[in-house]
Amino acid sequence: MVKLQRVIQDSDTPASRTFELVVLSLVGISIVTLSVETLPGLPPAVHDLLYVSEVAITALFTLEYVLRIATSPDRRRYIFSFYGIVDLVAILPFYLSLGLDLRALRAFRLFRIFRIFKVTRYSVAVERFGRALADAKAEALVFLLATLIVLYLSAVGIYYFEKDVQPEAFQSIFHSLWWAVATLTTVGYGDVYPVTAGGKIFTFVVLMCGLGIVAVPAGLISAALSKVRHDEER
Repeated sequence: MVKLQRVIQDSDTPASRTFELVVLSLVGISIVTLSVETLPGLPPAVHDLLYVSEVAITALFTLEYVLRIATSPDRRRYIFSFYGIVDLVAILPFYLSLGLDLRALRAFRLFRIFRIFKVTRYSVAVERFGRALADAKAEALVFLLATLIVLYLSAVGIYYFEKDVQPEAFQSIFHSLWWAVATLTTVGYGDVYPVTAGGKIFTFVVLMCGLGIVAVPAGLISAALSKVRHDEER
């Protein structure tokens, strides 16, 4: 039991690294099969092969989940941790769609995408990024609130500039929110755009604000990552 615990819980032995490599390979195969399933016109033989692959991978993930619980020093902590929940979500939808006619619950199979997040277990960089996000949480919340305010004001402004000449596109402030989102994020789909002089000038101002909205989060995360790296080196 002690050897099994070292293989599953540690990462400093050849056996544990092999175990992690196998799990990562299964995650990669799962991602590929999930993508292939969405292709139209697949022959029945391919569907059968994908189903067999799904059953096998789910069985192996289930075994991994049970072993992690059995070898965890603090089982309750693992089960309710982020990784424990992700491991459970990676297998639970498959079992919910078996046995009784619970086809409506197959929507939960969309949660298979969470298998991608199992990769984060092995990434120190992601853990560092998580700490950086936690450090910048207060600034990010303030920035998010400011962004929502600017978004609302942008929708209000363009509504009053364009509602008379484009009543269908800018029927209300709520309809104008789509234009505000596309403009503030500098996406600019072009499906809705101002035609009045005042609306165009206002759009220019909103675009300038949008450049800041795009740049500020990058600056916050960059500064937080630099701080985390500095703390680790120190």
